[in-house]
Amino acid sequence: MSEINKADNTMPQVMREIFSGGLVRTVISILLGFLVGALFMIGSNKEFIESLGYILARPGDALGAAFAVVNDGYGALFRGAIYNADAETFEKAIRPLTETLRLGAPLIAAGLGIGLTFRVGLFNIGGTGQLIFGMIFATFVATRLELPFVLHMVVALIAGIVGAALLGAFVGFLKAKTGAHEVILTIMFNYIALYFFTFLMRDPALLQESRASGNPKADPAAETALLPKLLGDNYSLHWGLIFALLSVVVFWWLMERSTIGYRLRMVGFNPDAARAAGINVEKTYILAMALSAGFVGVAAANQTLGTAIGVTPSSHANIGFDAITVALLGGSSGPGILLAGLLFGAFKAGAPSMQVFGVSPEVLGIVQGAIVLFIAAPPLIRALFRLPKPQTTHALEAFRKRIFTRGGGSK
Repeated sequence: MSEINKADNTMPQVMREIFSGGLVRTVISILLGFLVGALFMIGSNKEFIESLGYILARPGDALGAAFAVVNDGYGALFRGAIYNADAETFEKAIRPLTETLRLGAPLIAAGLGIGLTFRVGLFNIGGTGQLIFGMIFATFVATRLELPFVLHMVVALIAGIVGAALLGAFVGFLKAKTGAHEVILTIMFNYIALYFFTFLMRDPALLQESRASGNPKADPAAETALLPKLLGDNYSLHWGLIFALLSVVVFWWLMERSTIGYRLRMVGFNPDAARAAGINVEKTYILAMALSAGFVGVAAANQTLGTAIGVTPSSHANIGFDAITVALLGGSSGPGILLAGLLFGAFKAGAPSMQVFGVSPEVLGIVQGAIVLFIAAPPLIRALFRLPKPQTTHALEAFRKRIFTRGGGSK
């Protein structure tokens, strides 16, 4: 035992375990994603392409053009998403940061939901459908009920969570009872939810706005149901950010400190072992999908109650699919998803600024796709940067042997 403790305390072993973890690979993947985006910006720049015709005579022109387009593009991204040093006042200078926080909030909440299913061994790609169902419930409460201020907002928020959770639980029920794959189920329910939402907003007797003239659009949420502004009327940032941060805390407690989270993680680690230990795997799948969709429902309420403009079929803003990327990048952990959601919120906030400098905002989509590609291919990252293979500590290995070796002891 002393030899094990001595080995665990050696610095080379500690460093090896750090570099074997997901943090370094995540950072490398993000940097490589930005590098890929830079290459696309350079390759599509007119000045750079023209300089290639005389690159041997004046190579500095090509290098200068390449540096200029990357500097302008990512500089515009920073000014549009973090801080605009060219603004006239400090209030205007920090407005980009508030937009990043506002746009990142629903991505954080939805990413937590998708990440939860990843921890249970499920692949929930139905975030869009679940978000739409949450928007249906939240829209009905926000536009059809008359309640006092604060209470109206809270009831609409709960309605959004319940609406999304009901769809998630139904998907989990179908998987548990029929064996249908959750990927197929969630894809189909994405379409069903979208067209059902559109149908509701085309009927004046249901959710259609009275002045919509046949267009699929709902009434604006009542003022008593709107999320309050955090920094006053000069900024769009509202309480959706607070609810997203509270969701991170709830997610962490649920997965790391509660008995429910223990069962969820155990089923995700090994369903057969969990079943042998007396855990009802089928009920756990239903619970996992319901909880996952519940977090997505927070994002649904954010989209519904965060604006005074009535929702439309496109109000889901592809958050359900972006949440998959956020969960992957965040490693399905609360803090990781929080940071990943803010990063992708910055992409959304900074895209218009990049377009002003002649850089296509689609470059950010390429960056996002490249990041996911590298995240999903750990062997590629290890091969490129000669990172060690994942290792476990001696203590963790001993713990696993005690738990999973027959008789409860190590051999």
